[in-house]
Amino acid sequence: MNSLKDTIEKIKNLENEKKNLLLEIEDLKKMADTKAAALEVEIASLREEAKSLKNLMGQEQPSVNQLKVG
Repeated sequence: MNSLKDTIEKIKNLENEKKNLLLEIEDLKKMADTKAAALEVEIASLREEAKSLKNLMGQEQPSVNQLKVG
């Protein structure tokens, strides 16, 4: 019977660990979403800054991505 008791305890511990890992994963997903949103805002700002600087210099130069030949 000791083996059955050990197995039950092991199952309880594993279920608890699973629950904790699922909570951790959810937190990490939220953090990743927040970081992605912040990067999107930062990139939009940098694009605007680059556009403004080009306009200020009176040049509409193609971006680095447009210069690449495939």
